[in-house]
Amino acid sequence: MSTVDRPLVAWRDEHLAVVDKPAGMLVHPAPGAEGPTLVEELGELLGGGPDPSRPGIVHRLDRDTSGLLVVACDAAAHRALSAKIAAREVVREYIALVAGCPPSRTGTIDAPLGRDHRARERVVVGGRRPRTAVTRFEVRERLPRAALLDVRLETGRTHQIRVHLEAIGCPVVGDRRYGSGSAPGYGLERQFLHSRRISFAHPVDGRPVELESALPDDLEAALERARRD
Repeated sequence: MSTVDRPLVAWRDEHLAVVDKPAGMLVHPAPGAEGPTLVEELGELLGGGPDPSRPGIVHRLDRDTSGLLVVACDAAAHRALSAKIAAREVVREYIALVAGCPPSRTGTIDAPLGRDHRARERVVVGGRRPRTAVTRFEVRERLPRAALLDVRLETGRTHQIRVHLEAIGCPVVGDRRYGSGSAPGYGLERQFLHSRRISFAHPVDGRPVELESALPDDLEAALERARRD
């Protein structure tokens, strides 16, 4: 993408914030990667955590995945949010357009993920030092050559949704790394994957925090093309 929008702070208090990240933006600096990062954009809003290059970051979205993520503003919030994510107490729901359609309306993909022995930048089922990974999905809409899925993470491994959906024969539309070269792209310059909802109990006072994010314009346009295909 030639330009990258700025992130939107959808909700915040003195302890934490929920941010709507645009596609094309890294969450934090990474070796060999160039371009704007969420950490740079949010600056002094962020705080906490052991790594000074990624203050406040408790989970990530891939560079070309848009949508919501929660960040910490101080060390206590970072510890509490990290514990909630580890205990699977933060609900993270995505919407994905995939090539083809799963054989069942709902399903659970329980397959450990590790680094590809031949290409470390890729993640595969099994692989080197595999870790437990669980993804749940539900078919929201069946389309002529694709399906729109609601996807919920039980764990949060690198590239988890993309790898798991490719493993069941339904790669995310527009995914150049894990998708099929013959799959329709519907005009997209990135994968059709959006973090649409996040929900959790506030780690300080326990009040419910729930945010939703609408599909960005490029994904809306691709979805309309898929419906007409």
